[in-house]
Amino acid sequence: MFNINIFLQNEYPDFNIDDTVIYNNTVKIADYIVSDKDIFNKSCLYKYKFKTIVFDIILTDNKYIQRINNEYRKKDSPTDVITFAMFADSNEEERFILDEEIYLGEIIISLDRIKEQSTENNISFEDELYFVISHGILHLLGFDHQSLEDYQFMVTNQNKAKAVVL
Repeated sequence: MFNINIFLQNEYPDFNIDDTVIYNNTVKIADYIVSDKDIFNKSCLYKYKFKTIVFDIILTDNKYIQRINNEYRKKDSPTDVITFAMFADSNEEERFILDEEIYLGEIIISLDRIKEQSTENNISFEDELYFVISHGILHLLGFDHQSLEDYQFMVTNQNKAKAVVL
């Protein structure tokens, strides 16, 4: 059994969303993902003893995420999500666990881009948002989508995870 602590920071207060609902649903999604044995056994958490996982989510606009995307990825355009997977991207000898708590990293999400993509894909804003949140959580756990097999693994599990709250 483990706890999930999320620091949700809304840097886009003019965007009409309910932070409490997003927080609660993100906890449900994270719990589902980490509790799934197939995912867990392939994740960066496997073999570690912990009681709590922690991560941050920053909700923002296209302008902010474009600046981050340009600075860190050298892509001068907005994107839907950028993930900084601190624990997963660290060498094993540099992975710190303090008081049985693991800090996974940070997910930055552009609410503008989520809205654009939901319109493009003809789905609800919530459907797109929770799909992207699931994507970010999987990245925090060390998953990537460099191969077709990895991409399919991520998309399949993103869809399963978002179904927990939709």
